[in-house]
Amino acid sequence: MSHPSDTPGAGAVTWPDTLRREQCAQWLAPLAERHGLLPETLRPASADASFRRYLRIDTRVPGTSRIVMDAPPDKEDCAPFVRVQALMQEAGLQVPEVLDWNRAHGFLLLSDLGRQTVIERLDPADPHAAAPWYREATQVLLRWQQASRPGVLPPYDAALLHRELALFPEWYVARHRQVVLSDAQQQVLRAAFERIVAENLQAPSVYVHRDFMMRNLMAPALGTGVSPLGVLDFQDAVYGPITYDVASLLRDAFISWDEDFVLDITVRYWEQARKAGLLGAASASGWGDDFGAFYRSVEWMGLQRHLKVAGIFARLGLRDGKAKYLQDTPRFIGYIRATARRYRELAPLARLIDQIEGDAAPVGYAFGRM
Repeated sequence: MSHPSDTPGAGAVTWPDTLRREQCAQWLAPLAERHGLLPETLRPASADASFRRYLRIDTRVPGTSRIVMDAPPDKEDCAPFVRVQALMQEAGLQVPEVLDWNRAHGFLLLSDLGRQTVIERLDPADPHAAAPWYREATQVLLRWQQASRPGVLPPYDAALLHRELALFPEWYVARHRQVVLSDAQQQVLRAAFERIVAENLQAPSVYVHRDFMMRNLMAPALGTGVSPLGVLDFQDAVYGPITYDVASLLRDAFISWDEDFVLDITVRYWEQARKAGLLGAASASGWGDDFGAFYRSVEWMGLQRHLKVAGIFARLGLRDGKAKYLQDTPRFIGYIRATARRYRELAPLARLIDQIEGDAAPVGYAFGRM
C-alpha cells in the first residue's frame, strides 16, 4: 500500500461495475459536508497486491486530501486493518486515521499521510544517504514491538509458516518455472522447510507487521527531515518471531543493499532491542549476548520470507495478471541463494535452487545489490 503522486480527475477511477460506483458515491455523499470533501476530485492513489485499492480525494482546504480504501467485502475484510490501526496508534506510530468505515460495502475514509514512500527517496548507489532513513525505520519498528502483548493478534505459528512456504513449490517452481520435482528433490525441500521453521520459532514473539519495508513507510514532507515515518499496509499483522520485520526491512522486495550496510543497521537494531528487553533474558540461541547468533536467525527468517514472496509474486503474475511482480523474483532467488550457500545445513537447498533455476549460483556471491 502506498500513495504516490496522482492526477486529479473523476474520470480516472475505473469501477468493476455500476453498482460498486454507486455504492461509493452514496457513501461519500453525506461525508462530503462533514469532512469537507470534494467528490469530483476522486482519483487513483495506488493499487495493492491484494484486491484492495486506494483513491485520493481533495478537501475544501487547499493542498489537503483524504484517502478512500476500496476493499470489496467479498474479497477483502477491513476489520484487521481497523484493529491493527488502533494498536499502532496506541503504540504512538504515525498511521492513517480511520475517519469513517462503511463495513457493509468495504469502504474506509482515511487521513492522507502523503504522496511519497521512503523508497522513492532512496538511491541504491548511496547507502550513506539511506542510513538515516533506515535508522528511523528501526526506531518505528522498536516502538511497535515494545507495545506487544500476547493473545491480541493471530499467532505466526508453525502452521502459518509452513502454509506460506508451500507457495514456493506450488507457484514459483511448478507454475512459473514449470519444473516437476522428483521425490528426492521434494524431500530436500521438505527437510529444508522443517529446518527453517524450527529456527524461526526459536525467536521471541512480538507484534509483526509482516511487510515492513520502505515501500510501506511514508516519507514526511520535503524539508522536514526523516521523522516521523508513516506506516502503511499493516492489516496482515501477527504475533510471532522478532526477526521477521527487520529481515523484511533490510532484505527488501524492491531494493537491495550490500551486506556491510545491512550488518550496520542490523547491529544497531540488535543493540537497542537488547536494551529494550525484547530479546529475552535467555533466548534459546543466546542472542542477547551474541550478535552473530542473532544475525544468523535474521537470515533464516529472511529465507522463509524470500521463499514465500517468490511464490506470492509468481501467483500475482500468473493468477492475478500483475506481471510486474515477476520482474522482482530474481532479487529473491539471489537472497535465497546467498543464505542457503552460507550455511552448511542448507547446502542441499542451495543445490536444489540451482537445479530449479537451471544454472549454477554466481561464484563469490554473498549478498549484493541486484
